[in-house]
Amino acid sequence: MGATCWPYEPELNSIRRKVAAMSGCDAKEIRIVVSPYRICPLGAHIDHQGGTVSAMTIDKGIILGFVPASDCQVLLQSGQFKGEVKFRVDEEQLPENASKLDNSGGVKDSSVALEECGWGNYARGAIYALQKRGNHLKQGIVGFIRGDEGLDSSGLSSSAAVGVAYLLAFESANKLKISPTENIEYDRLIENEYLGLRNGILDQSAILLSSYGCLTCMDSPDYLVPFQSQAFVEIALPVQTKEHRLISSPDLNRNLNVIKKQFKILLAFSGLKQALTTNPGYNSRVSECRDAARILLQASGIEGLEPILSNVEPEVYDQHKSKLDATLLRRAEHYFSENKRVLKGSVLALSRKRDLLELLVGERVSIDQEVQHGHPPPSDPDDQNGGGASSCEPLIRLYEILVKAPGVFGARFSGAGFRGCCIAFVDADRASEAASFTRKEYTKVQPKPASQIDQDKMVLICDAGDCACVI
Repeated sequence: MGATCWPYEPELNSIRRKVAAMSGCDAKEIRIVVSPYRICPLGAHIDHQGGTVSAMTIDKGIILGFVPASDCQVLLQSGQFKGEVKFRVDEEQLPENASKLDNSGGVKDSSVALEECGWGNYARGAIYALQKRGNHLKQGIVGFIRGDEGLDSSGLSSSAAVGVAYLLAFESANKLKISPTENIEYDRLIENEYLGLRNGILDQSAILLSSYGCLTCMDSPDYLVPFQSQAFVEIALPVQTKEHRLISSPDLNRNLNVIKKQFKILLAFSGLKQALTTNPGYNSRVSECRDAARILLQASGIEGLEPILSNVEPEVYDQHKSKLDATLLRRAEHYFSENKRVLKGSVLALSRKRDLLELLVGERVSIDQEVQHGHPPPSDPDDQNGGGASSCEPLIRLYEILVKAPGVFGARFSGAGFRGCCIAFVDADRASEAASFTRKEYTKVQPKPASQIDQDKMVLICDAGDCACVI
């Protein structure tokens, strides 16, 4: 881990004691997986179309304490959810079994034992992914998993953090040497195949590849842009786009400039929560993007390419976009505008022409741009299932408050418009003032959703994080 102080020793000791009581082992034998949440200050939700995206981790996330079991048995408990999860790592895990459980911990199919709660799907999915890639597991784990209270299903990629945590735990228990890039693929198998969510690889890539204080940009060109809490230093590290491997170059691995601008990260919660795995809206958007790509490729006479928007040249889009209906046009426009914005930001930041803080928040992107590009407009009838119409109103109001808060450089939505938070970068000296302002104003304009949030946790002040690891 880098300079981040999270996780804190009292929290680690609490989890060690819990696992020791569950397993009968000494607390000194307990291993800990730390898997951080991620935010996307510049570019998001176009990775499933092969677009350019960026993300960075924060000093909050998932902690999984565990010990290798004496046999194939897995026994898990959660700090957020009731019940125990029990299964064997030598059992075949089938994606259709995941649909028998709901993500709130209830059982949809009475043939599934009551203790097999829905939150255990991610552990089962990790076994599914490892088995599918030919890994033979002989040792289960006894573990206790906990996330930061209230941050699940809020748009910080808690699901990918959970999946990565289980992968690292099972690999550690079975002495498997799996690279971060392999685990990106394994977590994709958990979400795409086992759970049926058609997302891209942005989330797990950020969680597994991030460095402390860095903005991780994925696609061509790929860079790590260090962005530290006390100052930021721009360093260009080329990486291979397809395999997402970090490759250092002596000529490029150098300090380009230092801008002394201290900052903190604000997480402001609206009270809306929605797990993407239980909402059809996200998968519908992915399908609509692919439909748009298929029409554009066919119109241009291009055959044989996968129908994703990264295979459509911007010139082809401009020439044939009139053939798209209103919904598909909106999806395609979001992809091309967001992709262009991220590429522009990366180039300007690395050429030292702009302050990276301004670029990350899109030069205070207007609410109209934020709503139209990537998030359901309040009057968008075909996004009703995905947080459109009235359910999007709290997020819009929260965004408007955040950009007016004292010391805030800029803000944006997080969570694909289906759920619950906005992120902001704020002057470190005014972070507490900005948080208090946001709590007060949001409670005034949105009293009902605000009442669903613990007032002390409505706005959290965070720092940058590091990558997932076993400690």
